[in-house]
Amino acid sequence: MRLILIKLLLICCLGLSLQGCETLKGLTSGDSDTTDEYADWNAEKFRKEAKTALDSANYDKAIKLYEALESRYPFGDESAQNQLDVAYAYYKNADPEAAIAAADRFIKTNPRSSSVDYAYYLKGLINYNRGIGFIDRFLPTDTSQRDPGNARDAYDNFAELIRRFPASKYVPDAQLRMIALKNNLAMYEVHVARYYMKRKAYVAAVNRASTVLDKYQRTPAVPFALQIMQEAYTKLDLPDLAKDTARVYDLNYPNGPPVPEHKDSTFSHKVWDFIGLEK
Repeated sequence: MRLILIKLLLICCLGLSLQGCETLKGLTSGDSDTTDEYADWNAEKFRKEAKTALDSANYDKAIKLYEALESRYPFGDESAQNQLDVAYAYYKNADPEAAIAAADRFIKTNPRSSSVDYAYYLKGLINYNRGIGFIDRFLPTDTSQRDPGNARDAYDNFAELIRRFPASKYVPDAQLRMIALKNNLAMYEVHVARYYMKRKAYVAAVNRASTVLDKYQRTPAVPFALQIMQEAYTKLDLPDLAKDTARVYDLNYPNGPPVPEHKDSTFSHKVWDFIGLEK
């Protein structure tokens, strides 16, 4: 009797084991009728469909296709271009971290590529536009009042492009962007100095305003920095320094700042400043 029970128990265990194997097989292999949607695609098909998705602003699909292309065809004449294309797709898809990582990977693996200058330029663009959201596209926000970290990174990216590839076709645009970035960085120091003035931290205000004169000469922020310094010296009861600063200001800007703080100041700008959303 005991032997019969043991045999029945073994038979049950064997049946459960076989059933478990079938279940595991189903989980790991999926539906047997399911096929790879890209099974018959060659590299050219991937590139064509990815480019179509990119041009139609379907960036998620473009990224998926470029990544599939890179995994299936990691070598070949077009593999380097694929890395650049996926970096650009990440950038357009508002994923700056992935975009910069892809651009850095391209630079590291293709240092002699004829397109490596574009990778440096793309890194600058990514940081230049990083953080621009819905509000920025429809309201005249003051970008100089934001955290300058991304602006400094973009400036360094463009500077490296110009240093490494002075003849690159991207240099003229990079130079223009660097001017805008330098002006923004200078005005950021002015905003910080004004913040210190409001807190009656006059020495700190002088230090930040002095940074504009030392690092950002010939920017529109200079006259505003001089005004802050004059006021701060007056508050600190340093009349000689206040007079010297006023003399420099009057000598260089007899008609006031040549460039208004908001070059194209509008009612929207005034409302934006009044409510202080950037501060």
